[in-house]
Amino acid sequence: MKVFSLVLAAAVVAASGGVAQAATSRLDRIQSTGEIVIGTRDAAIPFSYLDDRQQSVGYAMDICQGIADALKKDLGLQKIHVREVPVTGSTRIPLIANGTIDLSCGPDTNNAQRQQQVSFAPATFVSATHFASLKASNLHHLEDFKGKTVISVSGSTNLKWLTEINASRYLGMKIITASDHAEAFLTVAHGRASAFFMDGILLAGLVANSHDPQAWSISKDAYTFEPYGIIEPKNDPKFKKAVDDAVKAMIADGQIEKLYTKWFTQPIPPRGVNLNWPMTPELKKLLAHPTDSPEPEILKTN
Repeated sequence: MKVFSLVLAAAVVAASGGVAQAATSRLDRIQSTGEIVIGTRDAAIPFSYLDDRQQSVGYAMDICQGIADALKKDLGLQKIHVREVPVTGSTRIPLIANGTIDLSCGPDTNNAQRQQQVSFAPATFVSATHFASLKASNLHHLEDFKGKTVISVSGSTNLKWLTEINASRYLGMKIITASDHAEAFLTVAHGRASAFFMDGILLAGLVANSHDPQAWSISKDAYTFEPYGIIEPKNDPKFKKAVDDAVKAMIADGQIEKLYTKWFTQPIPPRGVNLNWPMTPELKKLLAHPTDSPEPEILKTN
């Protein structure tokens, strides 16, 4: 009987601990510490990258700052400190999951596989896979890459698609990986790979800021349309609602549209290059009906 009582007591304590843990939100920690921790990238132009002063800037960075400002108001804080932690395509999701960062602020594709591990804020961009290559290589279509070496970024949906298409079409490509966009781009520039497969807007940013933009081409063919959203922790409904509400408010009051204009159709640091990437009809429709779905209906029709 005594042993049974001890076991029962231990079970009650464990159960109550589980309830307490489930009831704890990152929002509570942010309120108590006055700090939110975000994951940033160093070369994901124009979403999250370092400018000539080594400061993190970009479209996603501005959105995350807007989220922080909204949380500050919601939580009644006098100020909120935004602490940055550098992440890569491979580390962003694990660092969200283990609590190191609260949000990932970069070019983050929302898909069903990732939603098993993390959540996403409503989409604020629509991407499509393209490839960048040197014009001298005269590469235009997937079939041109039979037997050639190509590169993508580790942990990206582009790499997953590239691996699958290579097998299904029997292209025989040698696929190598890089830890970030800059490394992959330089690999092509130095002739160690024929092309870099990545989201078209990220390739446009790299080409525009390269030493010789005219030497590069970005494929006209586009593949795998997908939404981007700020990554959030999974199973934290209190925090998710606060973040999602902040993003929806930025969409509703036109702030997202202004930020898009700032980063995609005007000169941006560090070199004052204009990416000339107007808002697509797909993104306009998504912003008219904000969603965190990994497969919005509008993208299924493309």
